Amino acid sequence: MSRSAETAARLAEIHAAAFPAPWDAAAFEALLAQTGVFVLEARDGFILLRAVADEAEILTLAVRPAARRSGLGAGLVKQGAAAAAARGATQLFLEVADDNAPARALYARAGFAEAGRRPGYYARPDGGRQDALILALNLTAPLP
Repeated sequence: MSRSAETAARLAEIHAAAFPAPWDAAAFEALLAQTGVFVLEARDGFILLRAVADEAEILTLAVRPAARRSGLGAGLVKQGAAAAAARGATQLFLEVADDNAPARALYARAGFAEAGRRPGYYARPDGGRQDALILALNLTAPLP
């Protein structure tokens, strides 16, 4: 198994523990092959980002349920923001379900502000749709 395939398998395993509709290893391998995509890993979580020109985006942040509320997610967001800034990004964006209160609180503590909304962006297992909030962080300002 190649190094990228091993990484993709690790990410898929953590993502499956963290989300009801996880991405598979092939999806992670394809993302990791794209220009500007990078990952920061911890034992029980990771953050996957893309930085292009002066903008960056958090593609996904996953933390195993047993490791939640330990500061791991906040640490990964902070490290991801710093890594994006080091790659030349001045703005960091992400999408989060508007009903995901824990994630919204995490991003608010990190300094993200609402920049828009995508109606019906997320499909739910019951067939429903959930809006996504677009959040932005100014990377030229001091991070909280």
